[in-house]
Amino acid sequence: MAFWHREAPVDDVDEGDLTLSDGMHSAAGPVAVGVAMKRGLEQMGVRRTASTLLRLNQVEGFDCQGCAWPDPAPGHRHAAEFCENGAKAVTEEATKRRVTPEFFAAHPVAELAERTDYWLGQQGRITHPMVLREGASHYVPISWDDAAAMFAETMAGLGSPDEAIFYTSGRVSNEAAFAYQLMVRSLGTNNLPDCSNMCHESTSVGLAQAIGIGKGSVSLEDLYRADVIVVAGQNPGTNHPRMLSALEEAKKNGAKIIAINPLKETGLVKFRNPQTPRGMVGPGTEIADLHLPVRVNGDLALFQAIGALLVEWDALDHDFLARHTAGYEEYRDHLGSLDWDAVLRATGLSREQVTEAARMIAGSSATIYCWAMGVTQHRNAVATVREIANVAFLRGDIGKPGAGLCPVRGHSNVQGDRTMGIWEKMPDSFLDALDAATGITSPREHGLDTVDSIRAMAEGRAKVFLGMGGNFVSAAPDTAVTEEAFRGAELTVHVSTKLNRSHVVHGRQALILPTMGRSEKDLTGGVVQRVTVEDSMSAVHASHGPLEPASPHLRSEVDIVCLLATACLGEGHVVDWPRLRADYTEIRRLIAQVVPGAAAYAEKVDAPGGFVLPHGPRDTRTFPTEAGKATFAASPIDVLHVPEGRLLLQTLRSHDQFNTTIYGLDDRYRGIKGGRRVVMVHPDDAADLGLEVGGWVDLVSEWTDTETGEASERRAPWFRVVAYDQPRGCAAAYYPETNPLVPLGSTALESNCPTSKSVIVRLERVDAPTGVVGSDAGWVVPTA
Repeated sequence: MAFWHREAPVDDVDEGDLTLSDGMHSAAGPVAVGVAMKRGLEQMGVRRTASTLLRLNQVEGFDCQGCAWPDPAPGHRHAAEFCENGAKAVTEEATKRRVTPEFFAAHPVAELAERTDYWLGQQGRITHPMVLREGASHYVPISWDDAAAMFAETMAGLGSPDEAIFYTSGRVSNEAAFAYQLMVRSLGTNNLPDCSNMCHESTSVGLAQAIGIGKGSVSLEDLYRADVIVVAGQNPGTNHPRMLSALEEAKKNGAKIIAINPLKETGLVKFRNPQTPRGMVGPGTEIADLHLPVRVNGDLALFQAIGALLVEWDALDHDFLARHTAGYEEYRDHLGSLDWDAVLRATGLSREQVTEAARMIAGSSATIYCWAMGVTQHRNAVATVREIANVAFLRGDIGKPGAGLCPVRGHSNVQGDRTMGIWEKMPDSFLDALDAATGITSPREHGLDTVDSIRAMAEGRAKVFLGMGGNFVSAAPDTAVTEEAFRGAELTVHVSTKLNRSHVVHGRQALILPTMGRSEKDLTGGVVQRVTVEDSMSAVHASHGPLEPASPHLRSEVDIVCLLATACLGEGHVVDWPRLRADYTEIRRLIAQVVPGAAAYAEKVDAPGGFVLPHGPRDTRTFPTEAGKATFAASPIDVLHVPEGRLLLQTLRSHDQFNTTIYGLDDRYRGIKGGRRVVMVHPDDAADLGLEVGGWVDLVSEWTDTETGEASERRAPWFRVVAYDQPRGCAAAYYPETNPLVPLGSTALESNCPTSKSVIVRLERVDAPTGVVGSDAGWVVPTA
């Protein structure tokens, strides 16, 4: 396998210095430990590294800022209960590097806008609230009170509260999320887009239709007890590394694992657990028993074919079907006309491969079905989630030990944010309870999600953007459209820990409000505060950091929300915002009155390890759907047509990043080193397209709007071709560098989630640039 190797230090070379070599590291093991510790020591020092990492994901510690994988039960956690990427996330937050007012004075915004997200993030923690006045070239310091007054004055000048957008990142705590949505609804709008709109929204919609609740139905203990675990459209080794420990434990207990993914990811081939002697010095654990290299967007056809075989073999749980499901007959009849030629075209698999997977599921007494972005970011994503649920229903694989549906969330509290009311379409039952508990009158008209928020800003219908965490500009699709929309806003505001691109692509005026991180001690109100989070498996637990804040000028997320709410709504507002700020327990008491299943919330989070929210399908096989049962769906098989000479591109992460946060320039598990602007192509496709491995290409996406019939193109320049084993006709490249290729209008049916895993592209050969700038992250731009 080819990868790029850089001989010189990053600061001393540009993309033109990359040379071709061979090799690949095994997943995890001593290499991962070494990388994690090296990063920590470089940015935090010895004492700070020890005081953070040993408290990470512990009962009396703080929750990882990274993925939402659940923690083992108290008493079963390792002393080092974190993965390599979790350690990187902590290092990024607990770094000793600082972005001070002096930094902003030395760097005009126009200069910062030419830098990459990697360079911006590496500068360190923001120490003071900053403002960019209209027409100014530099951010300058501003007091907290003046910043809140500026926000309130701008809000008061709007024609309607619906002209403001209130975005939420998955890093926000439950307490901050609840207070945030309370403020937004008090202002009179439901414009509450969040990062889930761009990732697992298809899951939320599909599961709500199928089982009545948009959350997974398993616990960590279920994984240990499963006979078969299906991992579809997911790369745990990079995106949820602690999941590999659970899969290793399941393997020891006899489980078989089916990996369904276009790329044969290293973490699912062999896992070397750094927390065990075998992982440190032994051969590691073979994870996947069967790898199905499905073609991009072939998952719906695959699961429908598996369902057809199960029905044909009568490998069904007839009792579950009779007592707990609706729509089975229609689904069964639909399978009777299954077109196997279409299945094989869509999946790129042989019938024998599909049959082998079906036989493993048919022979299993308990199967868990896991999935992530490889399933959810397609035009037919909701239907694909429904198809996965169909297969689980056929086998009765829900509401019993060792079985169930397991969407794996990608950000630490994205599921908790939704539970707390961060959604533009919260049901009236939630809003009724919110109004009764707080005395406000919530608006009932649905608000804007992420894609529609960008449209509203681009069209001038939305003029204020407030982001609680995240890097919206880089995370969103259609980067050029998103950036132009931001530049047209009256005011953009970001609650952040570190500098990112959303701060330098801004409205006519902009605020940066620096907040504490999870690793820091929160003394808001003069007492030690704590917050809570919810993981992918509905477990809620407390989190409190040990470190002194990076600056005395930082405020907690809750503090910032209460400050802005008081400025906008006034001291006499029906909600006592100063009281919520002074004691987060008061917020938890409101949560107990409003959120379903959260009774005695404040008391339950006192228990070591917290508590698990109720889940009817999992707990009692009760399904709050319209039919009152688990509901089958019959969906057509769509074979995505890719024109001759084009490839189907999926955007993905490298091993050295988390969402849009870039930790470094290597992708160790895929054997790529020293640069990010690469496109992975099957070697035979490269030959057929006349491309030279190692050569330069522009990526050009081609898209036709299904409503207007208008065709359009988008271009991302200067990528190098890497040969990589994957299904013919497919390609892969890293985001956010490829987000400019994802059309804003290309979204999943029903969920409106961007189709970042289904981008039709052509690769145009270009000459190697003779000079480059911005090489700090492999960002290639021709010099004048």
